[in-house]
Amino acid sequence: MGLTLELREFLALLRERPLSILFGCAAQFTIMPAFGAIVSRFLGLSPALSVGLILLGCCPGGTASNVVTLVAKGDVPLSIVMTVCSTLGAVFLTPLLTKILAGAYVPVDAVKLSLSTLQVVVAPILLGSSIQSAFPSVVKFVTPFAPLLAVLTSSLLACSVFSENFVRLRSTIADASYGNGGLFSGDIGVVMLSVFLLHCAGFIVGYTTAAVGGFKERQRRAISIEVGMQNSSLGVVLATAHFSSSLVALPAALSAVIMNIMGSTLGLVWKCMTPPDSKNENR
Repeated sequence: MGLTLELREFLALLRERPLSILFGCAAQFTIMPAFGAIVSRFLGLSPALSVGLILLGCCPGGTASNVVTLVAKGDVPLSIVMTVCSTLGAVFLTPLLTKILAGAYVPVDAVKLSLSTLQVVVAPILLGSSIQSAFPSVVKFVTPFAPLLAVLTSSLLACSVFSENFVRLRSTIADASYGNGGLFSGDIGVVMLSVFLLHCAGFIVGYTTAAVGGFKERQRRAISIEVGMQNSSLGVVLATAHFSSSLVALPAALSAVIMNIMGSTLGLVWKCMTPPDSKNENR
């Protein structure tokens, strides 16, 4: 992503379009937490799974959303700034919203979360932008292959998160039953459905609210993807660190795969559609 962007784009975004950033972050922390509570109640999930789904909805946007926005020909600078802002805001908003909606307080390490944001989001983008300025001819040759490489890498990372936590959760899923308040192994599909519905609501409602708000097509795509794709890795870490039941982490662990499949599919659909005019729709 950094290879395809210039630093002046970010500065122009912060200076000229602060409302789009505020709108996107507000949508992030209202739509997904609300639908996390709605979906869990609608499907009648157990208390542990309900907390897990709500916690997932209260997490900030994930870095995979930036890659999908790039593929979907959305507003990538807006997506990246939204990811950074929502991640920093998650230090306060994720615990607060989880407490309000799920009745459980989840402490978040502000320093570690901020450092992770700098390492995972900001530093690579700045490095890529610097390389673009220093070696434009090399970047021009590499850029056509960058989106595919980014998607493949993100897919491998998502599978890594899922497999690592599935091994941890497998025995719990196999042994649990409705009688002891757990999850019956045959109903893993219900949890997958809840995760699917949560992300689906994020994509659809995020795009709709952006359209109602008067944003152009590139911004609508960025906001839709950013709202619909969460930092599921953070959800898994918080769930396993602060809850005794490992089932709380199951929605986030499943999301690592389901969300990326849904997001990548949506990105490819938008890529194949008539691309928006970047010159006319930048602002």
